[in-house]
Amino acid sequence: MTEEKDTTTKEFNVSGKDLVVKLKELLHQGNIRHIMIINNDGRTLIEVPITLGAMAVILLPVWAAIGAIAALVANCTIVVKTEKE
Repeated sequence: MTEEKDTTTKEFNVSGKDLVVKLKELLHQGNIRHIMIINNDGRTLIEVPITLGAMAVILLPVWAAIGAIAALVANCTIVVKTEKE
């Protein structure tokens, strides 16, 4: 039997140039389970589920994509799902 933990969703509006910096800040806070980056039109640009053991392995190749997104968008929204404490 798998037990699901409660999650909290937070949204952060950032400029493209601050996207990578804000994501790094959020990841260092911990407890993140899921990240979505959404443009001003409401379209999801990238969606990344995060697991504890694979966090570093998953995010390393994704940083290049996030950097490209940051260069293309003026403003975007970061949606982060975190585990409730």
